[in-house]
Amino acid sequence: MTAVRLRKNLTTLSFLAPALIGIAVFFLYPLVSAVYFSFTKFDLLSVPQWVGLDNYQRMADDPFLLQAIRNTLWMVVVFVPARIIGAIGLSMLLTQLRRGASFFRTVFYLPALVPPVAATIAFVYLLKPGTGPVDHFLEKIGIAGPLWFNSPTWAKPSLVLLGLWAIGDLMVIFLAAVLGVPESLYEAASLDGANAWHKFRSITLPTIQPVILFAAVTGVIYTLQYFDQAAVAGSIASGQATVGAGISQSFGYPEGSTFTYPLWLYTVGFRYNALGYANALAILLFAVAFSVTVILMRRAKAFSGEES
Repeated sequence: MTAVRLRKNLTTLSFLAPALIGIAVFFLYPLVSAVYFSFTKFDLLSVPQWVGLDNYQRMADDPFLLQAIRNTLWMVVVFVPARIIGAIGLSMLLTQLRRGASFFRTVFYLPALVPPVAATIAFVYLLKPGTGPVDHFLEKIGIAGPLWFNSPTWAKPSLVLLGLWAIGDLMVIFLAAVLGVPESLYEAASLDGANAWHKFRSITLPTIQPVILFAAVTGVIYTLQYFDQAAVAGSIASGQATVGAGISQSFGYPEGSTFTYPLWLYTVGFRYNALGYANALAILLFAVAFSVTVILMRRAKAFSGEES
């Protein structure tokens, strides 16, 4: 009996081995290494020197870090809810279409397939102050367009508009969830005299709550790592498109308004070669993302009445 059980366990492990090896090599080892290097002074050229908590204490006196945290939190608070609300609204709209639904689903999804760098470059061109197509259109209807990516006030909202344009990936997920709501629930609500808003609030939202939680968790994790669009938008808008050639001098343009946490982490590691401090920043980012995920999961369970 023991030999049979051992053989079954070995067979199971043999099937799991590729996944376990991948997790160990590409997740556990880098994570453990990052934790170790976060307690060292390290620049890739010399042997790491143990400095204890110096890298973490350094964060308290880092003015650029505070600015990056503020910008990233702004993106989390505004960008994530905007994408969720926009995706739900768009999916509800598509479910009401009687003709051409497949065409419009394709049209709304296509922007999600555009590479982020290309999409950002196109948006900077479209929103170019004074000469961009959007400002030309606004001028014709008597509206003076803002400076968009060249304005400290409008730069982050412009990035949000870019994210809403490429909302198709999230829209498809919510569309599947909305279409999965049992039609019998809506019919019963109609018999009770419920209007469209009551149906949405009492039937649709509770039913798609797991999808909303998924969108919130993945959205927060994605936004905490917001890098490509912010880096490219700042470089293109400032006229110094040098991101691909190394560290751009225009990260955060204009006036640090698009300077996100990952941009500062990247700058610390690859401009200043302070890889020990960069690893400490990475560990802090991981801890925050993990904590936010746990909080959202627990709050969702409490809201739904499930036991934690």
